[in-house]
Amino acid sequence: MKPRVLAIAAHPDDIEIGMAGTLLRLADAGWELHYFNVSCGNGGSAELDGEAVAAVRLEEAREGAARLGAHFYPPVARDLEIVYSVELLRKVAAVVREVNPEVVLTHALADYMEDHMETARLAVTAAFAKRVPNFASDPARPGAAGEVVVYHAMPHGGRGPLREVVEPDLYVDISGVMERKRRALEAHQSQQGWLDQTQGMSSYVQAMVESGMALGARSGRGGAAEGWRRHLALGLAAEERDPLAEL
Repeated sequence: MKPRVLAIAAHPDDIEIGMAGTLLRLADAGWELHYFNVSCGNGGSAELDGEAVAAVRLEEAREGAARLGAHFYPPVARDLEIVYSVELLRKVAAVVREVNPEVVLTHALADYMEDHMETARLAVTAAFAKRVPNFASDPARPGAAGEVVVYHAMPHGGRGPLREVVEPDLYVDISGVMERKRRALEAHQSQQGWLDQTQGMSSYVQAMVESGMALGARSGRGGAAEGWRRHLALGLAAEERDPLAEL
């Protein structure tokens, strides 16, 4: 069987913005990709109501996953309703157990918004619970054997919520897959106006490219990169396991 990587992000387009380059590098190295947004993205529009924008963003996310060549898992929550709760943890744990990944990619534990941070916390606990069969998932999935290494993406702008600069543990060179990453992000066309209005991204695709180039410059090697921090291995995997460093 191919090794499996599961990206767990808060909203549709988060995977494409901060994680897709690494996913594509792993795919090229023979890994199987799995794609899971916790929220449906219902808050991402000033023109459409919540149900309408959620429907649009669901199709965009499916298309983004298809462009990455990833298996897609539907969302289980709504924007600004991602909270660390047993109910939601059971749902995230079900996806982790179904995939049984060797690697989980998720948000930074300290980022600019709570949806990202709560998603990261849920992802870490769900990864831990993968091998705890007495924890019930929703829907029910048996515990899954095997180690899992968790990595946290860079926070937005490379800074934590108190403006502190965050340094990655490692950089993944994504120069050779940037055009494929761009194409996956372009599936999320509904977000152009919304991100311009709310976060000052006049071009969300160009903002992604510039972020990658900035990380490439910080790495000292140039090109484009994604940055990662490895979660403490205790309860998850052997300390020496570091698949992204090997990549």
